[in-house]
Amino acid sequence: MADIDFGCTRWGRDWVRFAESLRQTRPNPQLPSARRMARDGKVQITFDGRTVRAVVHRGRGTTVTTVEVAPMSPGATAEVSRQLSGAQPVLADDLYVAITDAGHPPAPELVSVDCSCPAAGPRCVHELAVYYDMARRIDDDPRIALDVQGFFRASANDSETSTSATPQRWIALNALDPAAYFMAPHWDQN
Repeated sequence: MADIDFGCTRWGRDWVRFAESLRQTRPNPQLPSARRMARDGKVQITFDGRTVRAVVHRGRGTTVTTVEVAPMSPGATAEVSRQLSGAQPVLADDLYVAITDAGHPPAPELVSVDCSCPAAGPRCVHELAVYYDMARRIDDDPRIALDVQGFFRASANDSETSTSATPQRWIALNALDPAAYFMAPHWDQN
């Protein structure tokens, strides 16, 4: 059963699906521990392009888990850019649905996963904790879902993509014109 803390958005739900595969026929006893580690801040993630590097703390041990994400397909990159070209682009669930309905789902694909733990199984608890932590982070900021697939680097290199298609989370204070920003529009009273 999905946890309310993870996968609240469609963007984050993609990463929960890596942990909670639809192909799995039995409950995975590692999932509660993985969710607890992600919820308790035991996963520290850094990004290096399309590579997610995580240091996962469990008990007295520490492991390093590396997840490499495939680049976003050119079709998906073009569709996301087209959808984001509005005046105030917002990465909400309706945008995810529109991109998917256009035939280019923005769901990530994994190239490789590696963990330094000695687990003998195909998926260890550390890997699952990384998926949950990524889902939590993406729920908070869906831009991460695109960034980890190389969307913003691909868009910057694409000469056909306008610069307005790349949303900015922050704006420099000195980039604002105080007169235009703080003043109400004034109408001519003639």
